[in-house]
Amino acid sequence: MTDITLASLGWSDFFENQLEPTETLLTPARVHEVQRDRIRVLTEQGPLQLFPTEAAGNYAVGDWVLTDGTQALRILEARTALTRKAAGHVAYTQRIAANVDTLGIVSSCNDDFNLARIERYLALAATAGCTPLLILTKADKSEDVAHYAAEARTLSEDLGVLALNAKDAGEAAPLHPYASEGQTLALLGSSGVGKTTLRNRLTGESAATQGIREDDAKGRHTTTYRSLVQTQTGGWLIDTPGMRELQLADMAEGIQEVFDDLLELSAQCKFRNCDHVSEPGCAVQAAIADGTLDPARLERWRKLQAEDARNTESIARQRARGKAFAKMVKGAKKAKRVR
Repeated sequence: MTDITLASLGWSDFFENQLEPTETLLTPARVHEVQRDRIRVLTEQGPLQLFPTEAAGNYAVGDWVLTDGTQALRILEARTALTRKAAGHVAYTQRIAANVDTLGIVSSCNDDFNLARIERYLALAATAGCTPLLILTKADKSEDVAHYAAEARTLSEDLGVLALNAKDAGEAAPLHPYASEGQTLALLGSSGVGKTTLRNRLTGESAATQGIREDDAKGRHTTTYRSLVQTQTGGWLIDTPGMRELQLADMAEGIQEVFDDLLELSAQCKFRNCDHVSEPGCAVQAAIADGTLDPARLERWRKLQAEDARNTESIARQRARGKAFAKMVKGAKKAKRVR
């Protein structure tokens, strides 16, 4: 690892302005890895292992914390934050990564390519406040790379799309500006799409990679934990394990941004509460009828809205129960002291 400064780590006035007068002697540190009982961080003086003062789930790779050299005393507000509903039937939000400038959505030019999944990642990026970039790997094995790129751009004309062969060192060069000094690029995608290969190209590491199954284009996990790694161009890369499940929660605004074309059409419907099914004067159904709107996109919009609303409500109920329980415990302790 080359010498680093706060600026090269991504420190900015946004974080500087959060410091209290009593905290000026503390050391800012950026979270490199989150472990069960400690966190690993990077500072101008070098890497440190710190004892957390909050639950491990409150920290995310990429966070900025203030430390006295032993403990992570405070987590600074993140400029951007990638979150999701935790996998499974639990009802809480999981932090994926923090202070990411560009979210690299990695998908292969094969059966892994899925518009619905890409829309989920776009909603994630929009909610987090970072710039999405679609990275299409295995371009050397596809006879119709342009088709995949064109399909992706139907989701957003402004979406940046890069098609490359991750195994070719020279083809990773277009990613360098997104991982230059002070910039952080996060890679998200399914297992086997080439995230670890891209990591090796960008960082100079030689992390082991695994192939995909030819019958369904699905891969096996190579990366097993999230980490912040310095790139050869002086920036930072957050590599993440392949995601089999990305459940959305608290992302209504992000979903609206991704489906802004449907929102514009909805505003032209005759009735304000139009369900876009069989109502007269429905601009959405008219667009489907004249071929300017794919009905599958409308269904994906409905599905994401319903999922987000359901998960958001479930998490809100769980938080309310937690607060009520904490209040009850606090009251019981107070009553015990009075006795």
